[in-house]
Amino acid sequence: MSEQALMILKVVADETRFKMLQYLLERNFCVRALAKQLGLAEATISQHLKIMREAGLVRGEKRGYFTHYQVNREPLLELAETLRTLATIEQKRCLSRMEGCEVSDHCRGQ
Repeated sequence: MSEQALMILKVVADETRFKMLQYLLERNFCVRALAKQLGLAEATISQHLKIMREAGLVRGEKRGYFTHYQVNREPLLELAETLRTLATIEQKRCLSRMEGCEVSDHCRGQ
């Protein structure tokens, strides 16, 4: 798995950032609007957005006094493909002679 994919997983593993991502996928928001939607302080939202920006997950566009944020969907699509590939790895039989591995009924397929 690529470093970017792992970083994206870490970023979205946080419940607040996951919720922010959901909102931002639907429409662009500024810090103030996201703070209002989530019932959090603007400073808290800003810190989460900083982490999301550093991961390449969101980008901001200055509109007058406010910066509106939108999701960079490409890293999400790449992560989805990585997870799809991961989910299709074929499981192999247990090698009972592996060092430190005890032979169990599970490994024998029973």
